Amino acid sequence: MNKGKTCPPGKGGRHPNARKTQFVKGHGRSGIAVDLYKPIGTERLSKDGYREIKMHDGMPLQSRWRAVHLVEWEKLNGKIPKGFALKCLDGDRLNTDPMNWECVPRALLPRLGGRFGRGYDAAPAEVKPTIMAIVKLEHSAREKSKRAA
Repeated sequence: MNKGKTCPPGKGGRHPNARKTQFVKGHGRSGIAVDLYKPIGTERLSKDGYREIKMHDGMPLQSRWRAVHLVEWEKLNGKIPKGFALKCLDGDRLNTDPMNWECVPRALLPRLGGRFGRGYDAAPAEVKPTIMAIVKLEHSAREKSKRAA
């Protein structure tokens, strides 16, 4: 019944006592927010071990931070296609050199994983190219059999 209607003056959020505690336009951060604020360009380490860089201060909050390896890859190669992800070739997630990352279909990622996959990240460096080749072969065979059926 009252949806969309504003409060009359002197009631609810328009009462003078309530107005004192509301945010004042033109005032920036205050209190703990000043201490926690990170400027644009700041880098941090994510929970998963990837380097992230702050891109902007706007909304939505989830888009403020972006993985550095994604930014570097897109500078060199363009946007990552839908259904694809970047896979670290040497196992060092902090190495953001675009030559260390390969764009692979997301369907490969479970096959490269450790639990039921090949354990790519834990494998020795000399075995990793072989594991990647086997997984790609399995994936292409699976894709071809799906198309034939």
